[in-house]
Amino acid sequence: MKPSSAKVSPLRQRMIDDMRLRKLELKTRTTYIRAVRKLAAFLKRSPDTATEEDLRRFQLYLVDQGTSAITINATIVGLRFFFDVTLGRSELMAKMHPVRVPQKLPVVLSRDEVARLIASAPNLRSQTALSIAYGTGLRVSEVIGLKVTDIDSQRMVLRVEQGKGNKDRYAMLSPVLLERLRAWWRVANAQGKMLPGGWLFPGMNPMDPLTARQLNRAIKAAAETAKIDKQVSMHTLRHSFATHLLEQKVDIRVIQVMLGHKKLETTTVYTHVATEILREVVSPLEKVQPA
Repeated sequence: MKPSSAKVSPLRQRMIDDMRLRKLELKTRTTYIRAVRKLAAFLKRSPDTATEEDLRRFQLYLVDQGTSAITINATIVGLRFFFDVTLGRSELMAKMHPVRVPQKLPVVLSRDEVARLIASAPNLRSQTALSIAYGTGLRVSEVIGLKVTDIDSQRMVLRVEQGKGNKDRYAMLSPVLLERLRAWWRVANAQGKMLPGGWLFPGMNPMDPLTARQLNRAIKAAAETAKIDKQVSMHTLRHSFATHLLEQKVDIRVIQVMLGHKKLETTTVYTHVATEILREVVSPLEKVQPA
């Protein structure tokens, strides 16, 4: 977390320094600090005085408060850093255990719904950004992080710099998507919104990129206009991209690479929502002759 104007305690400063030493992402640092702050509020004393039993009671408190499994696990990870690294007392975490996160299937749009959604986007910038999200499977942070120079029309790829996990990778660039990008570039360039080598989707100030919040607002508005009743977000287009590729018989290991997934298990969730594959399977009931 960014240091505030208030005085930072030596203990918190040490933890901040430990996280900086390891070059942890700002979002990760914020989450870790929040976890320790929650513990301190529960104990009503300094977190470095906690015992094994205190930590066990703290997790029970989180459960009783209805805290989600994801939040509990994130809190445990933050506390583990604090006790393992900052305090050097890893044994205190012995009675804190990660909880199982319920497996939920992602929301997936049909191809017709995707077409209606993109067409209903409020402006050409949003339409093009949504086209990239569905046509490449990029995360919203990766879409807004694109620059004009990331388009490689010779090799028909998009360069994704420092995506999730601080990794560079390439995304596919289809001919249809390339034409949409060229149409957007011509309009934005003529209006003076796009700087040479600048952001592909600039914000109000061309020096700044479009924000994830702005793009999520645009897709919500598009879903409402298109009369799509499903819970739609930018990530829904990524889910739809992967599912539709799977239905087109693209190898799941190829889809894993295209999505930038570290583990194949993360990608296999789409096998549960690829309905076209299910429809191709002949039920054994069809082979049973009526009595």
